[in-house]
Amino acid sequence: MSQPHLRTVVVLAAGEGKRMKSALPKVLHPLLGRTLLGHVLSAAAPLAADRTVVVVGHGADQVRAHLAEIAPDATPVLQAQQLGTGHAVRIVLEAVPDASGTVVVINGDVPLLRSETVSALVQAHEEEGAAATVLAAEVPDPTGLGRIVRAADGRLEQIVEERDATPAQRAIREINAGIYAFDVVRLRDALGKLSTDNDQGEEYLTDVFGLLGSAGEPVTVHVAADHVETLGCNDRVELAALRRLLRDRVNEAWMRTGVSLLDPETTWIDVTVALDRDAVVDQNTQLRGGTVVGTGAVVGPDVTLVDTVIGAGATVLRSHAIGAEVGPGASVGPYAYLRPDAKLAEKSKVGTFVEVKNSEVGPGAKVPHLSYVGDATIGAKANIGAATIFVNYDGVNKNRTIVGEGAFVGCDTTLIAPVEVGAGAYVAAGSAIAQDVPPGALGVTRAPHRNVEGWVARKRAGTVAAAAAERAQRAAEGGPGGARAASEGEAIHGDAESVGGASAAGDTATE
Repeated sequence: MSQPHLRTVVVLAAGEGKRMKSALPKVLHPLLGRTLLGHVLSAAAPLAADRTVVVVGHGADQVRAHLAEIAPDATPVLQAQQLGTGHAVRIVLEAVPDASGTVVVINGDVPLLRSETVSALVQAHEEEGAAATVLAAEVPDPTGLGRIVRAADGRLEQIVEERDATPAQRAIREINAGIYAFDVVRLRDALGKLSTDNDQGEEYLTDVFGLLGSAGEPVTVHVAADHVETLGCNDRVELAALRRLLRDRVNEAWMRTGVSLLDPETTWIDVTVALDRDAVVDQNTQLRGGTVVGTGAVVGPDVTLVDTVIGAGATVLRSHAIGAEVGPGASVGPYAYLRPDAKLAEKSKVGTFVEVKNSEVGPGAKVPHLSYVGDATIGAKANIGAATIFVNYDGVNKNRTIVGEGAFVGCDTTLIAPVEVGAGAYVAAGSAIAQDVPPGALGVTRAPHRNVEGWVARKRAGTVAAAAAERAQRAAEGGPGGARAASEGEAIHGDAESVGGASAAGDTATE
């Protein structure tokens, strides 16, 4: 019975990426849910390598911290001076002297690389017993890329960097994708023979192929089926182009599984997102992080969801959510904001200009309009009137409000936590509730209403309001001129606007 191959994956992530013009190392720039480095590590994961080594250099501390989050089993190895790709791999092999079998080397800036392609490269390398295998691709424009130079019989002769290539070699469109498989014993030997006699004065890993070939060792080329997945990234323009290509790949895959994307060009879905069949995603929608969208849910248009779970049959319209849960059949928006730990139960509703944070909205409960719900528990089928504020913060601590099942909170109410509105209780509109309202009771804190008669005539004489009040009063009293004032109201009103407008504006300005 044959033994499984031992494998070591080496990811080259030490470069600065000067053309990115960023304080962030190039490999840490994000692309639809993962960094460039994260995408490469994900592509290599199915190889089930015995160890994964990431060469760090520029921004080493940042890269190490990122690895601790996304790939804690990966080993960072420092290349203090970036003296070439051959130098980087030599440092790795010095750090892992017990490495055996196959060494797979991948550039850290090829985020579109598929795991199937890496696996096929390694499988071909191991089945052929090659000393070294390079992944190649035929590209429309090879500018800036290393060329695959073949002998007359098609065998690999050498890999030449563009700056070291002859005019004839620069015309070659088959390029080196920067992904390799090596036999570790023969790789160690060849790395010790590398020269810096080239335009950059560096140790090129690609020179290993020429050295091994000259020694009669078998070196081979594995051609990628799609050159797009071998594209690297050197600046933000190229990063944006890769983002669009990955968006199209992700969107096509979801549509083929039974998800409806009504406008794929304005729909951006991270590779970490999950969608169930018959989900509908409308235009201008972004789904990020660990977001999950359930069967038959409708999301969009104009929605951003980050690490949010949307239940089956729910609807989210023109809203923003972070770390929230929306239950089956629930309704959100338009223009709602769900903050972390907002949990909406089945068939609940959070409507227009409503913000919810660290709160549970019970089954069938409604918060339809213009409200803030923070640190609260709202019972099943409760109704929260427009402009209700859950006052949760006293300047030091966050306090909780409980609204019981079937309770009714009137419009323009302030609930001052900690407080509880009991099951089936009512709160009168315009109240400020700072004490518990028992189940079935009515909570009221409004001041008595009073009218100050004649106030407008005394305090706002000469304004449009004063003229209108005078006409209304005459009509109501039925006194001399009352009927005529009522019938000529529009004409008089027009005069009042022209006469009293300046006075009204003056009063407003002085206030």
